[in-house]
Amino acid sequence: MRYADGPVARGEVEVGAAPARVWELVTDIGLPARLSPELHRVGWLGGAGEPALGARFEGFNRHPVAGDWRTVSQIVEFDAERVFGWAVLDADGRYGEAADDPADRMATWRFELAPEGDGTRLRHSVRIGPGRSGISPWIDRMPEREEQLVAGRLDELRTGIEATLAGVKALAEGAADRP
Repeated sequence: MRYADGPVARGEVEVGAAPARVWELVTDIGLPARLSPELHRVGWLGGAGEPALGARFEGFNRHPVAGDWRTVSQIVEFDAERVFGWAVLDADGRYGEAADDPADRMATWRFELAPEGDGTRLRHSVRIGPGRSGISPWIDRMPEREEQLVAGRLDELRTGIEATLAGVKALAEGAADRP
């Protein structure tokens, strides 16, 4: 898989809670910072204080190889109790020209919820690209290893997805403290 193909990492889980409870959790932009191995802090931008189409928030990330960086995300999908998605932008130009348009996003993250019996089927995914991201400089230096680099990054992202899904499930089902 090449970067230009828009590779995807995804996971899903059955949650023993109603979609309304799961939706409450997945639209809390601070929750992934509690669950993710890479995202450490988030905050609303531009006076936004709750999720809505077009609202923006910043995220602060940490990776053992890439170091620390900030992103800006814009909510690009918002269908209550069904879909919550956001485009991650390189607003500071860390990996190339600064990007403020979701069309030039580094990645697109998405939660999808579907009622299933007495619970909810929760899917979480990320599509990397089409804009430059943290893996781009590595691909520039080692183009012959692009597929291996992309696969490694997808594995890292899948680990974060699985941690987030497990955390949401535990919180929604009451097996952990509520946020």
